[in-house]
Amino acid sequence: MPLITIDMFPGRTEEQKRQLARELTMTFCTIANIKPDAVHIIFRDVRKSDWSFGGKLCSDLFPD
Repeated sequence: MPLITIDMFPGRTEEQKRQLARELTMTFCTIANIKPDAVHIIFRDVRKSDWSFGGKLCSDLFPD
């Protein structure tokens, strides 16, 4: 069972996540030659203040 985990900032709609799930699953299945029921996807919305790179919080780098 492949598991795809997507960490991203909040703000995507349920419809956007639905489309991502559909497209990612189909692409994965085509390349890996597996059935869609085998693919699991987890979407995790991470606040900018809980994500950092380059020693800086993303909330400082990308203010709303």
